Order: sequence, then structure tokens, then C-alpha cells
Amino acid sequence: MLKIATVFVAALAVAGFAKAATITNKDADTAVLVVVEGESRMEVAIAAGSSEQVCPSGCFITTPSGDRIGLEGGETVEIVNGSAIIK
Repeated sequence: MLKIATVFVAALAVAGFAKAATITNKDADTAVLVVVEGESRMEVAIAAGSSEQVCPSGCFITTPSGDRIGLEGGETVEIVNGSAIIK
């Protein structure tokens, strides 16, 4: 029974991240984003040239330039000159 529960939880985790937004930092410096999901607020640092997946259930992000953007999950976002470009 424990094995079935573990597989089920792992499947849910993978399914949740499949819808997550992918954010890629195209700038030369680390970009720090503020991510707000429900009542949870956190800062996410994305190194130059790196990507992170966030917002599996939707969220708001604030970019280094001050842009505030709502995401549903599944979007591809690039940080260019501190601003977000949604693809």
C-alpha cells in the first residue's frame, strides 16, 4: 500500500510541474523575481542563462524592472533587460 501511495504522490508532483511556467533569464546578471502564489510570497533568483519552473497553480511575478505579471502555469517567459517577455 505504501508503494502505491508513493507512486501516486510522485505522479501528482510530475503532473503539477508539467503546467508550471518556465522562466529563462536572458540577461547577463542574476534576475531576482518576487513570486506570489496565494498567500505565499518568495524570491526566486535565476542565474544568467538559466531557467526555473514556477507557478504550477498560477501566480503573480514581479520582475527586476518592476513589471507585475499574472501567470496561469504553462507559459514560457524570458527575462530581457529586467522585463518579462511572454512567449
